Amino acid sequence: MTDAQFEVFSYQGVIAAAVLYFLAMLAYFFELASLRTEVKEEVAVAVAPGRSSGGTYVETPTGTSRRSEVAGRLGLVLTAFAVMVHFVALVARGLAADPNRVPWGNMYEFTIAGTFVVALIFVLSTLRLDIEWLGPLVTTFVVAALMAAFLGLDDAVLPLPDALNSPWLVIHVVSAVISTGAFTLGGLLSGLYLVKSRSSATTGYLARVPEPKVLDRLSYRMHAFGFPVWTFAVLITGPIWAHQAWGAYWNWDPKEVWAFITWVVYAAYLHARATAGWRGRNAALLALVGVATLWFNFIGINFFSSSSQHSYAEGAAPEMSVVLGLAGPVEAAQEVGVVVGADHPRA
Repeated sequence: MTDAQFEVFSYQGVIAAAVLYFLAMLAYFFELASLRTEVKEEVAVAVAPGRSSGGTYVETPTGTSRRSEVAGRLGLVLTAFAVMVHFVALVARGLAADPNRVPWGNMYEFTIAGTFVVALIFVLSTLRLDIEWLGPLVTTFVVAALMAAFLGLDDAVLPLPDALNSPWLVIHVVSAVISTGAFTLGGLLSGLYLVKSRSSATTGYLARVPEPKVLDRLSYRMHAFGFPVWTFAVLITGPIWAHQAWGAYWNWDPKEVWAFITWVVYAAYLHARATAGWRGRNAALLALVGVATLWFNFIGINFFSSSSQHSYAEGAAPEMSVVLGLAGPVEAAQEVGVVVGADHPRA
């Protein structure tokens, strides 16, 4: 396959993954709707005929229960298939570059890589933890992020500049993406904790979510996993890569500063839980502050700062408009090769 064909294949893979995530989201929502119907049917069957009025006989609508169970399993299976297709799209994106490279040279690529890790961590976590109920939130988040990436962040496949063409970039970004996925899931759990602790709902999605104490513990596990990886990315591999690329371990780059702020917030979160015994609401709020700084570093700096040395923060609107404006994907990829020009010939 040529580079242009790999690029088209990657776009098609991202679209296919987004469709699978969307179908999984619908399956999860159908499961929730079935659960609400099941509760209503149980309430409707108050006293069975022929039984004394001194007690209450409640039947379980097995048909509805089976439908909801099948829908939940279908949602998880579709999510797992979407993760596999998502991975293939990422690999094809890297193979579309000349020379071949890792698929995180710009915001579009980092977004599709980050959403892949969020979904992957969720699927792997279901093997050991009972968190299938997190499926509707995860799939909704991934679908929204992929739509935003495809419609607003799309960029041409270009070779990495010299500053990014380093093995330390691979190590740095892999660790940053993994920790970002864990922190994002931890933030979702913290937000659920705040909502669940103030809710007394007996039906719907919140009725299926575990008790606040369980949510608090799961959130802590996600953050405890992500923090060492984030530390490795921000305080070890990041400075080494910066020294190799720009000659200094610390350059007061906006991305560096906000990455360190994020590290401080999560360090305070874990320290407060370990020493001051912070649990519940205070810990959840601090975790949400952390995920807010994390995503501001990823998105906000790219729009509000023009001094960042991180090349993936730079957009390429002309190429993006050409790709989205053509009639077919093959022509779009061929046109990208023309826009890139002779300096970056394609196979």
